[in-house]
Amino acid sequence: MKAAARAVRSFFSALRQGALSKTQAPELVSTPRIGLALGGGFARGIAHAGVLEVLERYQIPIHCIAGVSAGSIAAAAYASGASPAEIARAGCTMRLGDVARWSLGRMGFVVSERMQRFLEKLLKRYRFEEMKIPLGVLATDLCTGESVGFRDSGDVFLPIRASCSYPGLFQPVRRHGRLLVDGAMSMEIPALMARQLGATHVISVHLPAQGGERPPTNMFQVVNRCFQILESRTEDRWRAASDLVITPDVRTIEWDGFGCGPELLKAGETAALAAMPKIQAWMARPQTAPGAMVQLPGTIPA
Repeated sequence: MKAAARAVRSFFSALRQGALSKTQAPELVSTPRIGLALGGGFARGIAHAGVLEVLERYQIPIHCIAGVSAGSIAAAAYASGASPAEIARAGCTMRLGDVARWSLGRMGFVVSERMQRFLEKLLKRYRFEEMKIPLGVLATDLCTGESVGFRDSGDVFLPIRASCSYPGLFQPVRRHGRLLVDGAMSMEIPALMARQLGATHVISVHLPAQGGERPPTNMFQVVNRCFQILESRTEDRWRAASDLVITPDVRTIEWDGFGCGPELLKAGETAALAAMPKIQAWMARPQTAPGAMVQLPGTIPA
């Protein structure tokens, strides 16, 4: 009897193990779904166009794209069907007055209504549901400090304006009772949003600001340095959600250095070329589908 009982237990144990192995077995797909997560940097955002140009040159398919601040403009333009060359041209000719109007107020120095006209000229489509590839835009709730994500439906103009509203300079954008500001205040790079849009592999593009070796000399530099310190606190989170980080060398460029467009484009191109062997390796071998990994709510995948 004992031998029979042991045999029955062994049988059901083997069944359980077989079922478990089936649930854990990764499903393989032929092509990875690559998502781009573009960080902010105001004029330094021109470097994103250099990265995009290299990805197109090497025919790397982009499944989805997300952005914060200047990265949200580049992301929306690319998702709408604008070419990297068109994005680069718009960035190199852009000036602050194209997207903002000085209007001294209690909550900022400039308002961003003009940005819609700029976006209407650059973007090919104006609603999330009409984009050629899935698009995500991240802003920050000024009262709660929480990230506010926009995707799937609705027009993109207000979310982009909100994501670009650098506190202290731009007045916050109001939406549904919320005051929204620059998305980088809560998450410097929206890598996790790219995963939520369906990416199996996330490429984050980080545009580092000038270092803090020299002390600030004016109010804007003081505010900028404070935000750099705050943004560094979220770095571990977005890096954990990234499979690859591309970091163009733009540290010598000022936040409003639109006149340095060719240099910024070159920096983006150089950094993307350096990362290309790893990206091509993804394309050359079978990949694990996202359903093979279970992510608990509120966690960030490694």
